[in-house]
Amino acid sequence: MRDLKATFIEKLHECNQHKKRLLLAKKKLDSIIPLNIQKYNNLNDDYISYIDQLIFRFSKLQDTMGDKLFPALLELMGEEVKSKPFIDRLNRLEELGIVDKNEWLKLRKDRNEIAHEYSFNQDEVVDSINLIYDITYKLLFFMIFFINIVLINLSL
Repeated sequence: MRDLKATFIEKLHECNQHKKRLLLAKKKLDSIIPLNIQKYNNLNDDYISYIDQLIFRFSKLQDTMGDKLFPALLELMGEEVKSKPFIDRLNRLEELGIVDKNEWLKLRKDRNEIAHEYSFNQDEVVDSINLIYDITYKLLFFMIFFINIVLINLSL
């Protein structure tokens, strides 16, 4: 049980690092969002770097939560997770009142929109960047709610 707890805390730390970098990128982009194609085409390298950081940290935070933190929590609670697909883990977390499955899946779908980052359609690129910027706080609130529920119920 000790290793599971240490693993869970390590994953929480990893999520917090993503959160910090995500918030920094969002703050740096406040002055240029919402983007339009004209603004996007005139961005300097610093702003492009912050956009890359925003997208990368958003994706990594969601990946870390879904792929590492969720299973680590279920294992900590004595659940068998290794043989279960992600959707079964998500359903179990929803049954326990820890996550809202539909909200998680919506965030995932929105995140996947940015997969078109290298699209030649600049309207799609700009829309995806604006979307990720707009839903960043939703993901962070999701993370904070998750952590609060865990801390209250598991006394970590």
